[in-house]
Amino acid sequence: MADSLKQVTPLLLTFNEEANISRTLAGLQWATRIVVIDSGSTDRTLELLAQSVQVEVFQRTFDTHASQWNYGLEQLTSPWVLSLDADYVVSGDLCRELAESVQSAQLSGVAGFRIPFRYCVFGKPLRGTVLPPRIALFQRSLACYQDDGHTQDLVLRGPSSLLKSTIFHDDRKPLSRWLWAQDRYLRLEVSKLLSCPAQQLSFADRLRKRHVIAPFAVLILCLFWHRGLLDGWRGWFYAFQRLYVETLLSLMLWEARHGL
Repeated sequence: MADSLKQVTPLLLTFNEEANISRTLAGLQWATRIVVIDSGSTDRTLELLAQSVQVEVFQRTFDTHASQWNYGLEQLTSPWVLSLDADYVVSGDLCRELAESVQSAQLSGVAGFRIPFRYCVFGKPLRGTVLPPRIALFQRSLACYQDDGHTQDLVLRGPSSLLKSTIFHDDRKPLSRWLWAQDRYLRLEVSKLLSCPAQQLSFADRLRKRHVIAPFAVLILCLFWHRGLLDGWRGWFYAFQRLYVETLLSLMLWEARHGL
């Protein structure tokens, strides 16, 4: 397992992740090198990163997510990349599956692997999440990022496969920081939804453009389809977060369409 993981470099983006970065690094003790692209953190993020001898930090002013990730890829030398946000936690089970996947890819020709998510609220994983699996483990030479609304999309030149183990999305920054980020992200989402032809949008994005449907649909999805009701107040917390995001997006779409 150790030999396979030597071929993998974790790549992280950071900006004021003092509340999360130590947990993320704790799950990456196996890594020979960890590359971090920081966009000007002003809290203790850089201090905490400096405590790990594996970490190499590069500073870059943030412009778009895709540009930031692509800059990170340019700093790597390993054949495989594990791309992570600074609030993601890699479990022991996932670590073992990463090693097995890299080894098997030499025979199967797989260029990347999609990894499922488990969203956590105050450290406890929920039963379900609206986040789909995304390609997080991939061959560096066969991939690049492109902007997609407020986030990024990985363009992979080759087949991908799905892992069984999950990444834990455990963001413990204060709610005020989350609210600040949503306003910035959603303005980019509005631009994407209004500029892209309908045939280029996913089903979820086409539903979002219907304004009224999406907020109520995501609430039902979180509480019933993903069994959030069984997660108690944490399930309601997550459902209300998603309801807030979709409601605000609907209002911003109306505003943009009517030139307000």
